[in-house]
Amino acid sequence: MKTALITGASSGIGREIARELSRRGWRLLLVARRRDRLEQLARQLPTPCRLYVCDLSQERSCRWLYERTREQNVTLLVNGAGFGLYGAFAQTDLDRELEMIDVNIRAVHILTKLFLRDFMRNNEGRILNIASSAGFLPGPLLATYYATKNYVVRLSEAIYEELRAAGSPVTISCLCPGPVETEFNQVAGAKSAARGVSCAQVARQAVAQTLEGRLLIFPGRMVRLGAAAARLVPEKQLLRLVRGFQEKKG
Repeated sequence: MKTALITGASSGIGREIARELSRRGWRLLLVARRRDRLEQLARQLPTPCRLYVCDLSQERSCRWLYERTREQNVTLLVNGAGFGLYGAFAQTDLDRELEMIDVNIRAVHILTKLFLRDFMRNNEGRILNIASSAGFLPGPLLATYYATKNYVVRLSEAIYEELRAAGSPVTISCLCPGPVETEFNQVAGAKSAARGVSCAQVARQAVAQTLEGRLLIFPGRMVRLGAAAARLVPEKQLLRLVRGFQEKKG
């Protein structure tokens, strides 16, 4: 039985990826800050689960998690923990933003590097980093969140090319959804500006394409087209378009 480690497993896309992998017969190592939600999820899943409660905004927790799980024969790492914060950059809370950077960037960076080394040594393993279509855009009114997802996309792309050039069987994928029905807006302090697709639908596509070794995973044709079209729009015009969309969340 193969083993997957999933951060951010207590809600949203991370939780649905856990359900999809369990349906496919994977053993799961579930990671989040909320034990009650992890326990509730584990009771619903048909395959064995181990629970790890920790705060990934702390570097020591990331290293602790790796040391506790490195001997569990993990062959799939899902970096799903993350959150956003809505508001003008000059007005949003600095401490909360620094916590976001630690979760959305530092935790992803640390766990990706540590597990990637093991995967390459074993010639087996896959990594799925959950980013966003925001990773291809500037983000007025969600500036820090968009910047963190740009980091995740570009880091994943660079590692993908390094693995390809080295002829490694290890793969890395980056999930880039548009609006999804999760708790994101509630946590970010924003309203929904567009109807999102279901987490379950996103999770099914994410798991299938990660196991195929796909680099960028766009749930839905319109999200893929939107990411491509953004490259053709002049930068200042794109900034105004994104700001106009984000203002609807206020």
